[in-house]
Amino acid sequence: MSEKYNVICIKWGGYYKAKDVNNLCSMIKRNTNFDIDFYCFTEDATDLNEDVIVKPLPEFQNVKAGEEEYATKYAYRKEAALCDDTLGGLTGQRVFFFDLDSLIVGNLDEFFKYPQEEKFYIINDWHTNGNHVGQASCYSWVVGTLGFVKKYFEDHPKEVVDKFYTASQEYLSSKVIEKWGCLNFWPENWFKSFRFHCLPFPLFRYFSTPKMPHVEGLKMIAFHGNPGLQDAINGVWCSNPNDRKYPRGYKKLYKHVLPSKWILDYWK
Repeated sequence: MSEKYNVICIKWGGYYKAKDVNNLCSMIKRNTNFDIDFYCFTEDATDLNEDVIVKPLPEFQNVKAGEEEYATKYAYRKEAALCDDTLGGLTGQRVFFFDLDSLIVGNLDEFFKYPQEEKFYIINDWHTNGNHVGQASCYSWVVGTLGFVKKYFEDHPKEVVDKFYTASQEYLSSKVIEKWGCLNFWPENWFKSFRFHCLPFPLFRYFSTPKMPHVEGLKMIAFHGNPGLQDAINGVWCSNPNDRKYPRGYKKLYKHVLPSKWILDYWK
């Protein structure tokens, strides 16, 4: 019998569509020789493919009266609620989380075989110096080992949001370090950022198309922040009206991207 691995994603609200889930599922299954159970935690399973296993969104429990908005307004549903010790009936099993803005560009077999014992793994964040923040576009853990992350947030949502605001991956990282003393990172060459590794230098962005990084062993390109994956395809810095900021001065110059149609070779 071939080995089987659990991949999970989460979709709520209206920003991501069924196509984002279906394409991620297809990309992952196409890039591994292992059997994959692909789970989507969502409140809306409309148009999801049959090979996507649908699970309800994880919920925060017993949040203090008057602090409920802090548990729903920000993205802590991903980096805190998913840490539920009974998540999707997967207690005791390792899961591999991928953001829906993930572009799989290489074989994942060694990625699935990489984790040791019950350790937590995450990308070393490209935007911060050092080893104290994980980039949560892809992380992995054994369900039942991170419940303390969710529990603390449920007990202190306002405190957490006041400290970390929207930086939910920094909250997750801080709690893991607090418990185990460090973060375990995936190999650096496996994951690259569209913003940091594909975009040309700022002024070149007006006449030079973003390019795939030439990195041996590259497995995934992460689209964190802006531009998102679909925006990069279309050549738009940010199409989400809820996220869009109208930059001034230098920022207005560098927040520009030409259409990256090569993404469509992988995103399907």
